[in-house]
Parts: sequence; structure tokens; C-alpha cells
Amino acid sequence: MTLSFLPMNSAHWDDVGSIYQEGIDTGLATFETEAPSWEEWDASHLQKCRLVAVEDNAVLGWAALSPVSDRCALEGVAEVSVYIAASARGRGVGKATLRELISESEKAGIWTLQAGLFAENEASLAIHESCGFREVGVRRRLGRLNGVWRDVLLLERRSEIVGV
Repeated sequence: MTLSFLPMNSAHWDDVGSIYQEGIDTGLATFETEAPSWEEWDASHLQKCRLVAVEDNAVLGWAALSPVSDRCALEGVAEVSVYIAASARGRGVGKATLRELISESEKAGIWTLQAGLFAENEASLAIHESCGFREVGVRRRLGRLNGVWRDVLLLERRSEIVGV
């Protein structure tokens, strides 16, 4: 596998949105039920640390960060989103993409990455743990998806590079 990473921009949205919808359709990735428009997505994510994973000119996955607060004391804390095309799962693309996002986030001065994962999303949990995330809590029955209450595991990764 020859994977490369590019900064994500609006020209990638058709592929990114489709991959996002594939993740939504699994019922394991998010409380969202449909992918937003580029404009909605763009407004809710940091401008830095957005990337697409590409192999042979095909977008196989994407990763981005969302702010957790607008308080300046928390400007180095962000929430992780990583989505991989169904056709690319199980090939190491998810782990490579998350590792690249971690590297980019540290260059950007992010000292804490956090993730909220459905407890049933074993593959994503394993990838996050292999990249240095640890479970810090569980939000029981946080929300309902398709009429079913879902627990969300809270994970975090503290940077050793940024000086925390």
C-alpha cells in the first residue's frame, strides 16, 4: 500500500462526504444520520489538521479536528474524526491516517486529542488505543440513534511533544 496524505479542501468533499456517509450508515460511528453539506462541515471543524488519505488518486479516508471550546485556555484541545472508506477498511488505512493526524496536530500545538466512540465500535477503539489514546470515562445512554440509547466511551491522547 502506497498511501499519501494531502491537506483536505472543498474539492475533496464529494469523496469525503461519501466516506462520511458510509461511516454513518454502519450505525457505529456517530449520532449523525446524514452527512452535512461542505459549508456545515467546514464551519464545525478547525481549519488546520484536515487531511485526506490517498492511494492511486483515490481518497480512501479522511481525518479532521473539531474545537472542544472557544476558550483560549483550551485552544490546544481538539476532538478527532477519522473515517475510512468501506473498501479500504482492514488494510491499515485507519491507523496510518490517525497517526498522520496526530503528527499534524502536534505540529499545530494541539496538546490533547479526545475522541468519543460508541462502545460497539471495536475496530475504531483498537486503532485509537494503538495510537496512544486511553479511556477516561463512559457517558452512559448519552443519546439515541434509531431509537436505541447508546453509550459513548471517552478517550484522550496527551502529546509528549507539545510539553504537557
